[in-house]
Amino acid sequence: MTEKNIQLYSLTTCGHCKMTKKLLKECQVKFTFTDVDSLSKEDRKVVLEKIKKINSRCSFPTLVIGDRVIVGFKEHEIREALGI
Repeated sequence: MTEKNIQLYSLTTCGHCKMTKKLLKECQVKFTFTDVDSLSKEDRKVVLEKIKKINSRCSFPTLVIGDRVIVGFKEHEIREALGI
């Protein structure tokens, strides 16, 4: 499997975000995540604008695997994008 850049945008209070983090850890892939609700007001504004460019609804979790964007906890799609 080629290593892909994986970025997760999440909320600390979101159950689907927690399930996505758990799945990525179980799949033993390297990923970075941003808990948007933990950011300062200024940083949050910047990150939300970035998310809106890839997910116009700006909903969570928003997961970027390579050039693929997956919105929500969709285990099958996540595993497929990871090549697992």
